[in-house]
Amino acid sequence: MEMYDFDLEYGDLIGIDEAGRGPLAGPVVAAAVKIKNIVPEFEMINDSKKLSEKKRELLYDVIMENCHVGVGVVDPKKIDEINILNATFLAMRRAIEELKESGTEWKLVLVDGNHNIREYEEEQLPVIKGDGKSLAIAAASIIAKVTRDRMMVEQGKEFPVYTFEKHKGYGTKAHREAIIENGPCKYHRMSFLGNILKPTLF
Repeated sequence: MEMYDFDLEYGDLIGIDEAGRGPLAGPVVAAAVKIKNIVPEFEMINDSKKLSEKKRELLYDVIMENCHVGVGVVDPKKIDEINILNATFLAMRRAIEELKESGTEWKLVLVDGNHNIREYEEEQLPVIKGDGKSLAIAAASIIAKVTRDRMMVEQGKEFPVYTFEKHKGYGTKAHREAIIENGPCKYHRMSFLGNILKPTLF
């Protein structure tokens, strides 16, 4: 498996990725994953955005059973307070901390993207398009995506008018129209809504 071979080159590591940097509503979620067992189902693992929802759900369970996993969540209020990039790094640090608290050890963190995690002092390596290269990062992308999607489905039940369960908080036409018609709710990122909420000038 090429993606696992990539990880083997770097030795004792965890992979980390996030979901939800771009949406208008909901949290940003990061996951940190250390591979424990290699199983045949891992052949299906790829960047979570390239997988169907059904396949992500299946792989979520496989990853949870065969990997050490930590998850970090940062809510919309905090995103507005510190900005989305800093919130993403905070979610990543929280995911790492949860993994550490479970007793898991590693020497290197592979981070999807081109940024080191701010305020994380241990050894790390950014990997551009890492969710297509590293099995650990790809697994983390699936955990983060499924975790966040499930949260958005629950938030959709609380505020059905926005249909979060359909678009997961992203800025679809229907979602933007629902915000204009009903105003934002507590799950919206106010700092993302400037263009939608600004008064129309005639």
